[in-house]
Amino acid sequence: MNTADKIFSLDSEVLNACVSCGLCLPHCPTYRVTGDERLSPRGRISLMRISESSEFVPTQEWINSMDTCVQCLGCETACPSSVQFGDLISETKKNLRHVRKLPISVRCGLKVIARPFLLKVATFFISYLQKLGLFRNSSYIPSGVPSVKRKLSVDDSTGEPVLFTGCVMNFWTPWVHEAALKSLKFFGVSPDVSGNKVGCCGALHEHSGLTKEFEKMAQKVIEKMPDTVPILVNSAGCGAVLKEYGTLLKTDEAKEFSKRVFDVHEWMAVNFELPKKSAEKEAVIVQDPCHLRHVQNSHHHVRDLLDPFLEIVELSDDGLCCGAGGVYSLTQRELSTEIRQLKSTALKEVMKGKGTLRVASANPGCVTHLQAEGFEMKHPLELVADYLSEMDHQSVEKLNEF
Repeated sequence: MNTADKIFSLDSEVLNACVSCGLCLPHCPTYRVTGDERLSPRGRISLMRISESSEFVPTQEWINSMDTCVQCLGCETACPSSVQFGDLISETKKNLRHVRKLPISVRCGLKVIARPFLLKVATFFISYLQKLGLFRNSSYIPSGVPSVKRKLSVDDSTGEPVLFTGCVMNFWTPWVHEAALKSLKFFGVSPDVSGNKVGCCGALHEHSGLTKEFEKMAQKVIEKMPDTVPILVNSAGCGAVLKEYGTLLKTDEAKEFSKRVFDVHEWMAVNFELPKKSAEKEAVIVQDPCHLRHVQNSHHHVRDLLDPFLEIVELSDDGLCCGAGGVYSLTQRELSTEIRQLKSTALKEVMKGKGTLRVASANPGCVTHLQAEGFEMKHPLELVADYLSEMDHQSVEKLNEF
């Protein structure tokens, strides 16, 4: 294909909204680690404008500039002109499928997570290999993957709300879902769980430009989920794309679905108040996943939940991406590692004088990516569940005193 009109079709109004002020540059992880203007939002938009020419033929250098974007959207938060860079890069990556293929490892991985049976088989082998000492400190596979999928039990479920369990988290980190259910139970909420009948949300497929695959998976999620109750999500990446189904699918059904999606921290913080801890609080660092901070704008609700019983330590990097980026740590390993080093430096900086602290992050990709750097990572809901269990235990002890 030789002409841009056959490959790219970007919104010229959005392209022209960028005034090249450069305020996005400090918030772009790829620019931060390379200093290369072509790997910045401003530089990428300039290159996108070139694609408007009818004679444009994408070079490998041009393709690399687009493929190396993490899609963290930190640039959108910083942009004074409200340039919708996420729409531009998403559309560009969709169209890149005409001129390049994703690595075979990524294509195979995306096929596996879209099929629960294949994911179940893969999980068994990964667990076995981990016991043999392989896949340790992996930046994309968490440690301690269970060989057999745990059954999430909900006593006396009312069917409302529904906890979206997704694909990889359902098999690889079920303890996060268990923590969510325990936390909700403390407040008398017994939700249903989506399970395998719903499966994957398609976020990784959408980020990779696999439009047809994503739309098929998204439609399945909408059809299989109840059509009236709130949908709670404890993965920032999944929650972000579920909230964007309406925009991405452009159907009334999808728009109504997205209105019912809530990050679980958001839903709990709005509806409940955690009991405050009277004793000295443990310090914990909060690392914001990009899709919670820049897409959902729900990162402050994590603090609302943790603040009653923990001393929250903030990072000084203004929410810079950790480099996980869905499949980014697979497709751009070198850049992903360099970006993680920036986050590692920020984490170590705030630990000075405080000793080793636990780090809370509400996305499994961030947790796994930073665990590989040696940090003790926890999902915020694990901390919440432990605290509420402690409160329950103390209540029982007080009752026994009478």
